[in-house]
Amino acid sequence: MGLSSLNPFASTTPSPLSPKPSADGAFIAPDRTSRAKCYEARDAFFQCLDKHAILDAIKDEDKASKECGDVEKAFGRECAGSWVTYFKQRRVMEWKKQQTLNKIEAEGGWVPEGAATPAASQPQMPK
Repeated sequence: MGLSSLNPFASTTPSPLSPKPSADGAFIAPDRTSRAKCYEARDAFFQCLDKHAILDAIKDEDKASKECGDVEKAFGRECAGSWVTYFKQRRVMEWKKQQTLNKIEAEGGWVPEGAATPAASQPQMPK
């Protein structure tokens, strides 16, 4: 008996963005090609957010949808829903981390080598 049979609110069919279950019920991880498509869609979405000076696509959902709606839909199609949420949250976390490291350096503090996030992966937000 599966866990979904114990939960009357559980969906019996996975959403289109969910990973596909295997014969034994476990979920199949995306292959290399699927991950590459996901990363490309993520990067395109984040470039659009950068172009419109949007850091947090979750907090500024309306603006992100208005300015980057088509690109965001492609991102959602190519990546699992949990990955989309994770990448959006990580984008904000990485930006905050870099701001903190910049502040420490500006105050004359020491930042361990490798602690900084590569500039190419940082959202370019106005100061």
